[in-house]
Amino acid sequence: MERTVALLSDRDTTFFFLIASLVGFFVGVGTWLLVETLDLVTAAVERVEAALVGGPKLVLVLLPLGIVAAWWTARRFAPEVAGDGVPEATAALAVRGGYLATKTIPLKILVTALTLGTGGSAGREGPIVQVGSTIGSSIARRFRLGEDQVRSLVAAGAGAAIGASFNAPIAGMLFAMEVILRSFSVRHLSAVVVASVVAAVTSERLVGEELSIQAVPYEVRDVRELFLYAGLALAIVAAAVIFLRFIEWSEGVAERLERIPVLRPTVMGLAVAALGLVEPRVLGTGQGFVTDLLVNQQRFDVAGTSQMVWWTILAIALAKIAATSFTIASGGSGGAFMPSLFIGAALGTAFAQFVQPFWEASLLSTGAFAVVGMAAMFGAVARAPLTAILIVFEVTGAREYSLVLPLMLAATVATFLTERFHPESVYTLPLVRRGIRLVQTSEVDLLDTVFVRDVMTQSKAVARPDWSLAKAQEEMDHHRYHGLPVVDDQDRLVGILTVTDILRAGGPSDQVPVSQAMTRKPVTVAASTPVSHALERMAVLGVGRLPVVDERDPTRLVGMFRREDAVRAYHHALGTTTDRHLARERLRRRTEPGALYYDFRIPPGSVADGKPIKEVAWPEGSTLVSIRRGRDVLVPTGHTVLRAGDVVTAFGTRSSRDRMIERLNAGADEPTAELPVAEGSSDDEPQR
Repeated sequence: MERTVALLSDRDTTFFFLIASLVGFFVGVGTWLLVETLDLVTAAVERVEAALVGGPKLVLVLLPLGIVAAWWTARRFAPEVAGDGVPEATAALAVRGGYLATKTIPLKILVTALTLGTGGSAGREGPIVQVGSTIGSSIARRFRLGEDQVRSLVAAGAGAAIGASFNAPIAGMLFAMEVILRSFSVRHLSAVVVASVVAAVTSERLVGEELSIQAVPYEVRDVRELFLYAGLALAIVAAAVIFLRFIEWSEGVAERLERIPVLRPTVMGLAVAALGLVEPRVLGTGQGFVTDLLVNQQRFDVAGTSQMVWWTILAIALAKIAATSFTIASGGSGGAFMPSLFIGAALGTAFAQFVQPFWEASLLSTGAFAVVGMAAMFGAVARAPLTAILIVFEVTGAREYSLVLPLMLAATVATFLTERFHPESVYTLPLVRRGIRLVQTSEVDLLDTVFVRDVMTQSKAVARPDWSLAKAQEEMDHHRYHGLPVVDDQDRLVGILTVTDILRAGGPSDQVPVSQAMTRKPVTVAASTPVSHALERMAVLGVGRLPVVDERDPTRLVGMFRREDAVRAYHHALGTTTDRHLARERLRRRTEPGALYYDFRIPPGSVADGKPIKEVAWPEGSTLVSIRRGRDVLVPTGHTVLRAGDVVTAFGTRSSRDRMIERLNAGADEPTAELPVAEGSSDDEPQR
């Protein structure tokens, strides 16, 4: 094992791909475990319903009990396993350098199974994403990889989770890049692709086709239908805004219920159960209903024998919005991925049914509108139009490429307009409530080229847990710092103390120890972290400093990264960029057509005679190479004084040579500056 770790520490590409494959395999296994556990809980609930008197009405008891059990498990052992799962993976990358606790894997599986197996209205994809990201994080830490590779494997685990959930590796790759990383950085792409493919193959072997959404080929029968798909996008915008606002409202209600903690899961569970009693199809993941809309579309086509009219399907979609919102707010575990596909498919079907009597150009396919509605709804609520387009296209197994145009149109329009009405997505809403606001960074960032180790402060100023706050304040004042890392007797990082912490504890005091006021388990960065990532983490947390730790030992402090270090990093990056620009400019000059080496003599009385080189206004486009004075050859510097008769070799363009000769001859006693072109010229003209 130690030898393997040593090999991997060299960041060898082949071994890193092997690790990514390992992540994909375990994510596939994790997906299978979640599905199997969920099936066991579902089967147990069905047996209880069959054995007891009450039938369907038992949902009013069993569903709240299941959600209460899920809520208690999460609250007791790991609060981070509650909720969707995608926000937790995103927050880990933004705040904790990709750290996700390994113990949450079995807990997330159990809590999700209790929530959905008893009838909770949510998807299993979000929880699988958290499981996959945690597997990636755990394996990366096991092999002691650097933070950037940890980020790659966390994203790879998330992408693999989606790939495994639907046997759709391309969809998983895009989800990881657009939703989790929020960047299409090439350095992360390979790991995500490898893990997604391996996870999809593994889950298909273990679970089979159960995870896939079944569909039949669809096509656009008339190009004028694009106007209808644009209209569907507008309807999706309204539904997406309602969905997001209802989630916000449900969370607000749930937080008020927490005055008596158990009321939150109980009341929310009863609300979901009541909706399920009226319309059972809103319970669970809803994947069967979506498949019904796509495969058995003749049941919903206006031209056929319609068993469900458009307003019934619309009512089901609205009920699903409410049921999913209550489930997510209950404190159990479930995602918004499949519900958004459910709502979009229902709205697309209802829209096609509603419009058909007024549309005479062609016979509308409700299945095609359902597919486009799925893409538009997911794009709108997740703010991921590219993922939405390809994820639905791949998940439904679409074969007719004419449907790509409606997919692109509806998903793009729905995403753009929804963002105008509701700035947060379904995945950023939970983070905002926790005070975490993700910073959007561009693909090319100047500070990506500078690392924390290049600019961090390596001061030995630290505080000890047993110090008094007064002593810690004196240490801060001495070094003019607003915060100090706190280390124990073995010099292990245990916390961070800031001026704000001291004030919150009542001010500098000889009676209050640092251990009582400090922030424990502070967010850190590694020395190899790009400054852009460190700044993003500081912005997310609203702090002015981060401890820098060793990549292999996150408790060993190696420095501090502060706001002033960020300014120094910017100047460092700017200088490096300028140097690269000048190097490119020099190369361009040397390879520019018509560039040449040429000689000229300093005439007596010219503007250069008797002056240092730096005081002469040389024409732009020329570089002085050497000076021949008698038998001596000098390397020119700014302080070299030129003399009449010196022969100077320069490199430049033809036009700069002509300006040079003209300028040196002007005012000279004997205009003799021009000499034949030197040997080695790149000029293709004949020498004079």
